[in-house]
Amino acid sequence: MKYIETLREGERVGETYLCKNRQSALTKAGKPYESLILQDKTGTLDAKVWDPNSQGIDEFEAFDYIAVVGDVTSFQGSLQLNVKRIRRVREGEYDPKDYLPVSEKNIDQMYLELTAFIQEMKNPYLKKLCSGFFLEDVEFEKRFKFHSAAKNVHHGFVGGLLEHTLSVVKLCDYYTKMYPILHRDLLLTAAIFHDIGKLQELSVFPANDYTDAGQLLGHIMIGAEMVGERIRTIPNFPIKLANELKHCILAHHGELEYGSPKKPALAEAVALSFADNTDAKMQTMKEALAAAGGNSDWLGYNRLFESNIRKTSEE
Repeated sequence: MKYIETLREGERVGETYLCKNRQSALTKAGKPYESLILQDKTGTLDAKVWDPNSQGIDEFEAFDYIAVVGDVTSFQGSLQLNVKRIRRVREGEYDPKDYLPVSEKNIDQMYLELTAFIQEMKNPYLKKLCSGFFLEDVEFEKRFKFHSAAKNVHHGFVGGLLEHTLSVVKLCDYYTKMYPILHRDLLLTAAIFHDIGKLQELSVFPANDYTDAGQLLGHIMIGAEMVGERIRTIPNFPIKLANELKHCILAHHGELEYGSPKKPALAEAVALSFADNTDAKMQTMKEALAAAGGNSDWLGYNRLFESNIRKTSEE
């Protein structure tokens, strides 16, 4: 199979891809065309069907697996596929694992690393809360390992939620060694749960899109509710501790304009917001530079960094 990340301008392509999105549109001259987003595990590719009524274009829908024939072109600095033929393929003609972006890291190993932090906890209430999700619920474990952390900003791949969560937990663990003021079990629990709401905010692959709850509430509010509901099932869970934990979750984006209902008011909430921001920004930079391939020039304005970015020189 010829993966999207290996495609180069001028190539003729004849491969099967997942049609992640399909939208009908009109050219400036009023001629209809189809705009597609094709996907495999290495990335996505913008594609255009300039003659959708051609006999070579079969019926298909978004999230179908389609065999396409087309030419790789360049438009405004990005690759684009000019599609000539499309055939919807049948189940058994493709392996779904080739079409979903997956973490480069070992998912099972990451989960073991994450649960090791839970097993080390000394506070019985926080340990029981974490264990109820991550050590005792097989269905939850399966969902958490598979889910992404975002639609398209950072960690938008299978295992992305786990990879991001583990990175944030490790950063927070480091902070506790540097700053003894931090309540270790509280901070690590908050880090473990900070993005749990994304299990309901985003649908599962291959859609990986915002759900109705995600649009109306967002993962921060959803996550605080999920944790609060479970806390109420644990006898004698300290009210002050519960409020501190939920505050950390509610404040983990750091600023009101970034979606946090509250600004950090505890040292642990401050630490969590920095750890979350650090991992999100570094992963976003990593993905942006990787998408540039061998391009060592300036890549243009990036809205997350509010700056033009490029790779660091190796000299």
